[in-house]
Amino acid sequence: MEQSTNMKKNALISVYDKEGVGTLASFLRESGWEIFSTGGTARYLAGERIPVRDVSEITGFAECFDGRVKTLHPALYGGILARRDKKSHLDELAALGFGAIDLVCVNLYPFFDKVREQSAEEELLEFIDIGGNAMLRAAAKNYRDVIALTDSADYAAVIADLKAGGVSHAARRGLAAKAFALTAAYDGAVARRLLDDPYPAYWPAAFRKSRPLRYGENSHQSAALYFNVDRFGAFSSSAMEQLGGKDLSYNNIRDIDLAWKAVCAFGLESDQCPPQGEEEARRLLPNVPGLPPVCCVAVKHTTPCGIALGHTLAEAYAKTYACDPVSIYGGIVACNVPVDKAAALEFSDLFLEIIIAPDFEDDALAVLREKSDLRIIRTRRAPRETYECVSVDGGLLVQEADHRLLSSWNVPTRVKPADADVQDMLFGFRAVSFVKSNAIVVVKNHAALGIGSGETNRLWAAELALNRAARAVATGARNGSDNGAPARVLASDAFFPFPDVVELAAATGIKTIIQPGGSAKDRLVVEMCDKLGVAMVFAGIRHFRH
Repeated sequence: MEQSTNMKKNALISVYDKEGVGTLASFLRESGWEIFSTGGTARYLAGERIPVRDVSEITGFAECFDGRVKTLHPALYGGILARRDKKSHLDELAALGFGAIDLVCVNLYPFFDKVREQSAEEELLEFIDIGGNAMLRAAAKNYRDVIALTDSADYAAVIADLKAGGVSHAARRGLAAKAFALTAAYDGAVARRLLDDPYPAYWPAAFRKSRPLRYGENSHQSAALYFNVDRFGAFSSSAMEQLGGKDLSYNNIRDIDLAWKAVCAFGLESDQCPPQGEEEARRLLPNVPGLPPVCCVAVKHTTPCGIALGHTLAEAYAKTYACDPVSIYGGIVACNVPVDKAAALEFSDLFLEIIIAPDFEDDALAVLREKSDLRIIRTRRAPRETYECVSVDGGLLVQEADHRLLSSWNVPTRVKPADADVQDMLFGFRAVSFVKSNAIVVVKNHAALGIGSGETNRLWAAELALNRAARAVATGARNGSDNGAPARVLASDAFFPFPDVVELAAATGIKTIIQPGGSAKDRLVVEMCDKLGVAMVFAGIRHFRH
């Protein structure tokens, strides 16, 4: 092997993914570089008629242990890590008979792919790259002297730079950073697969950039979208297909995430996703009939402004729209069933930013695509995230996702819920769990008539929801689409600290309230319910959404 003092350069190429490597290796050979390689890569390059020498010529050892050990040798790492600006390093390199390595091109065993394929652990262990990971880290550490290449997308730029006289310090540093980011994500994926502790000492991450976004929440903020590398496509976000409309923005993606989680809480047949908390509800209330299967959710600024169930999508959408015909304008609509032409015609009467559903019938797509800016999103995947992460300044909050619905079904009041109200209570308690706290949802006929969200006290949230519900009833009665009867059910995401919400609700016709219970003032709240003839259910579980 050529010594570091010679003009000839040495490259070590060992890649699992062979894309573009023939072009890179061919250029290096034509430029006078010596190429060393391992097993499969050496055979591939030889098949391309590119002269290559086996890495064993550096190490003096053949591969062993079924290829588990082939590059772990001081001769190799000495050639990568020796600093060219230190005479002592160069003298030691020469004394040991090692040569310098000036470019390391490595991509790793496809552990990400094998995790996504749900391979058995025994197979996964064999796809944990050791030598490749170590070589990349060594080359990246010594980036001033060694080019670290790990992505075929970078080959062309490196070839162009070498043709122009050399790869700059800034470019080498960028390639080194890219290598360290890859090995960090790779190790993160391995750790995620092996960890049993949901809150380990170090939080492993494995995300790859999907695309830059035009801007963040505001036009002066930059943004990008990242997806899980090791579980890409397994979750709803990375399985989405855009069938029409403009590119998605940061705010669009946030709204889509909330809308899709909310609509899928009522079941997604295409992905065998039952309604959220259905098992608990069946255990606690085995004789209650199932809710209508079709759900429609309208979202604005990451909180629902309408949510309803029906037996057809057109019916569910009409009830969703009636909740807040003003806020839905420019909003997002999510559906848990395929969009048919009847629903598409209803959607097209209003300016909507996005429609997301598990599928779209051909004639529905034709209708929706007449609006060129309308973003049409298809995903057949239900949300699957077990843990949620939120950034704070310099840190990360991690929590278990809220997938439960009920903990108990305790009726502490003398008046019991009417049978006709129980379904609306279940619907309302699911719906309110997706509304920003403090949250109140007023329900009638499997639909939110009024939503009070994001208030700093529960009474204000109740006032908003009840006032909006009263307007919705009055509007429906005037239009002949409602019998004019007031809503009977109110759902609250958290307990009542005082009886004031009960008084307000009863004055507007509410007959049944569902809330978690657990307040120090529960006794006073129940006494007020008994005084005013209101039934109350304690669900035993809170659903704050900050």
